[in-house]
Amino acid sequence: MTHGSTNSQGRQLAALSAPAIVFTVAMIAFPVVYTVWLGFHSFSATGEGSFSGLANYSKLAADGEFWNGLYVTFALYILSMVLQLVAGIYLAMLLFHSKRLSGFLRSLLISPFMMPPVVAGMMWLVILDPSLGAANYILESIGLPPSEWLASPVWVIPTIALIDTWQWAPYVALIVLGGLQSLPPSVYEAAQIDGASSFRIFRRITLPLLLPTIVTAAVLRSVDLLRFFDIIYITTQGGPGNASNTLNIYGFRVGFEFFNIGYSSALMITLSAIVLAAVLVLNRLRNAVAW
Repeated sequence: MTHGSTNSQGRQLAALSAPAIVFTVAMIAFPVVYTVWLGFHSFSATGEGSFSGLANYSKLAADGEFWNGLYVTFALYILSMVLQLVAGIYLAMLLFHSKRLSGFLRSLLISPFMMPPVVAGMMWLVILDPSLGAANYILESIGLPPSEWLASPVWVIPTIALIDTWQWAPYVALIVLGGLQSLPPSVYEAAQIDGASSFRIFRRITLPLLLPTIVTAAVLRSVDLLRFFDIIYITTQGGPGNASNTLNIYGFRVGFEFFNIGYSSALMITLSAIVLAAVLVLNRLRNAVAW
């Protein structure tokens, strides 16, 4: 095959794929550009917009709900991330070493993340109901006082973090399990010959070698956790009060309940910038620990 025919085939392939590429880029770029444009405008009750420059963004600095939403977003993010990484690594180790587990039991352990968030949220609403839920029944049966769970300003963030961990720790486990299966067996054989204990092998060999995989899982979960919406809206809608009112929930309510589209767009652009910054930081960390 000549060099000219290769170039011709390359041009034909580019021409055939160009419409799909343009369509994909447009579908991604248009919502972002339009939201940025909305963020620089103010809208009246009749829907008429006027250019307001950075007024919506300057308003953020004096908005107590914005700072509360930022705090709730990061509190939920940090707590959920720690729980999901710990539970995911534990579950991955269990699946990796427990060869006797049946296929059905393995599928059951990793099934929660395949459940639609609406179904998961409604299920946990029933379980955590203060009066009739199974959670308080179990607490009382072992002599512990009942909890208000999602209705408590103190416990609502830990409770939502536990719900999200129940659903998404199996997803982290699958990522970590793939990393475990790619580790070189020779390293473990040498450690066992030297008489290293299982815990020492995990701490000195498995965990360091798994760091790139763990950071990859953290990057993937960061995108979802920082824009957490589904479970919160289904279970608490940001309550009680504003105790679980993340930036995503706050932006949604500002835009679709109070119809302040310009300010809502500014909130969403700010949240997008936070997500992008977190992903960039974690990506640099992943490159630093790669082996």
